Amino acid sequence: MSTLTGKILRINLSDRSTETVQINEEWKDLYVGGEGYAARILFDHLEPGMDPMDERNMLVFTTGPLTGTKAPSAGRLCIGYKSPLTGTIGMTNVGGHLAPMIKRAGYDVIIITGRSETPVYVYIKDEGVHFKDAAALWGKNTEETEDAIRQELGESKVRIAEIGPAGERLSLISSIMIDKHRAAGRGGPGAIMGGKNLKALAVYGTGKLEVDNPDMMDQFSKRAREELDAEAFVREELKPFGTPSFTDSINALGLLPTKNWQLTTFDSAMDKIGHKAYHDTLNVKAWACFGCPIACGRHTEIMEGQYKGETGGGPEYETVGAFGSKCFVDDLNAITKAGYICNRMGLDTISTGQTIASAMEWFEKGLIDLETTGGIDLSFGNAESMVKMTEMIANREGFGDVLAEGSLRAARKIGPEAEKYVFQVKGMELASCGVRASKGESLSHLISPRGADHLRPYASVIDAFGYLEPELGINEKVSPFEDEKKWWVKPFMELSMMTNLLGVCLFASITLAVKGSTWTGLYNAATGDEKTLKEMMGASERVINLERLFNAREGFGRKDEKLPVRLAQEPAPDGLGKGQVANAEVMLDEFYESMGWDKETGQPTEETLKRLKLM
Repeated sequence: MSTLTGKILRINLSDRSTETVQINEEWKDLYVGGEGYAARILFDHLEPGMDPMDERNMLVFTTGPLTGTKAPSAGRLCIGYKSPLTGTIGMTNVGGHLAPMIKRAGYDVIIITGRSETPVYVYIKDEGVHFKDAAALWGKNTEETEDAIRQELGESKVRIAEIGPAGERLSLISSIMIDKHRAAGRGGPGAIMGGKNLKALAVYGTGKLEVDNPDMMDQFSKRAREELDAEAFVREELKPFGTPSFTDSINALGLLPTKNWQLTTFDSAMDKIGHKAYHDTLNVKAWACFGCPIACGRHTEIMEGQYKGETGGGPEYETVGAFGSKCFVDDLNAITKAGYICNRMGLDTISTGQTIASAMEWFEKGLIDLETTGGIDLSFGNAESMVKMTEMIANREGFGDVLAEGSLRAARKIGPEAEKYVFQVKGMELASCGVRASKGESLSHLISPRGADHLRPYASVIDAFGYLEPELGINEKVSPFEDEKKWWVKPFMELSMMTNLLGVCLFASITLAVKGSTWTGLYNAATGDEKTLKEMMGASERVINLERLFNAREGFGRKDEKLPVRLAQEPAPDGLGKGQVANAEVMLDEFYESMGWDKETGQPTEETLKRLKLM
């Protein structure tokens, strides 16, 4: 079986019909795979202005041409949809082991539409598609769901994407979970599955993938692994300590959002939640996604206190930031417990923690009180209340029902003053990556098509961490405090998108370890093509612009690319960025020019669209 199967499986839950169709041959050249295919399908088939909870909304599961191959970290899955949280194009990228199984079952893409009248899960075994009654699974958490499905199917190797009760209850910050604790989390995809009465997608494939040039694949796979081993942060921090290794370094750079972004450091807590304390406090085992030599995931056990004996995935760095520094909580066991709740119930930890942090500031400012919260003391630093509110959000209980809609909708129910303490772009909550000591990161949050996004690209690597990359034309260190000269965000964004097209993990290139030319060599080895790095970057640029067109059709443009008030108007009070604010208008003007977008509207010009073959 070729690494490019060329097949799309369409599943309609309304009438339980299926259809296998061939992928447009031109797409391989123009969009490569992964997120490129998802963006094209959504743009072509979703009616502009459609309610995201309409049964016609799609869940588009896409793999890449490197998925399941020897390329390092080649287990990524892209899921595309129209986001119920933001109304933008929704794209979430997740690891684990499901994506290679989809490929081995014979498909590059699975599209799910419609709505089942009763709870159902879909089981794909090679080219057979089976609709299974999920009534007994409805209400179960993600761990219980996976265990029950494996037991029913009698197949231990089946891989599963499922929702928890949060998705069933249509929380707009709910996730799709894979391998119990890998989250496809941003923008509310769990609510789409819940609205379709789809509890899970289970896949078991027995096909064997074959690349076009095995010797070349071995050569470039070896090169990629050597590049990973040669990069100091990957070798000395990410591999031994996982994503929690970011906590200390991000804090030291003044990029750790603390007390709902009132501060940029949490120095007093580093001996309690930093990566050394993390590995001393919890019983930690490394956890690897498919084919990953880094194994940045963590599986943990709480060793003491009221949550002693509980186990689960994570918390990863973003969960530590969301429930720790943002909520001013330095109790690692409570942070870990909150992360477990999100994984089991199917919640996005980034949005959930940020929403609680906003609620804590509303409580601090007197905009809500104990009567509003049902007696929950939402004071900053109250670890027990933070855990309780996470449970309430997952169950849509009391004030948690309000917060389950996300921070912006919750603020609008409370009043105009509350919106000043919400940290979002286009309705999406910001992650735990500060922006006033990394102006490039400010730009990343502004321009992301799915709403605030710290990874498209993770620009702090260039201006705050000081990395260089000649392949991207970044040959000199740039200041993290300048609003100007952000041209380099464009090529870095294209490299980041390339990993999503190929089906490999961004973390292999997040610190520019694996080079774009190496990924290009791996792509050519897998497919038999002879693309250049420039052509691969061009495909990434094309997809970035296509997603921009999707959002433009939904009414999004420059007017929506605004930073939260505090970050744009209040100088940072501490950290390396002390005294800094972010001037979005200057950054956007320069970036739009580098992209070939109109400065007034923020939309691609006709010349740009013609150059990229999008018109």
